[in-house]
Amino acid sequence: MLQLSQSLAAWQTDQFNDTFKDEVAGLDIEQLPLQQALTQGSYASKRDIKVTINAVSETQERLQVRAGIFYSSILPGCACSDDVAPESVYPEFCAVLVVIDKATAEARVELLAD
Repeated sequence: MLQLSQSLAAWQTDQFNDTFKDEVAGLDIEQLPLQQALTQGSYASKRDIKVTINAVSETQERLQVRAGIFYSSILPGCACSDDVAPESVYPEFCAVLVVIDKATAEARVELLAD
């Protein structure tokens, strides 16, 4: 289960935005819906993930963060000796909703339609 305990601990402090962005950017690529949001490449890349916060709301039980994730995708070449472009990197973006349980810090990340 995905845990965002640092973000929860920073809630209602000046450090929340930076902590959330760093914690989400540091997640394993499999914990984010980057592969499902690809528009140009074949594989999502962990390189240079940047997170933006668009909105934050709170209920008694949860924090809900609407965020954008900028990342790269890779379109591998054929690895042939005469292939002039063995690998191409493309910019990608996806919008997500991150829901954090305030009691346990368990979180889920949902891909949002653009």
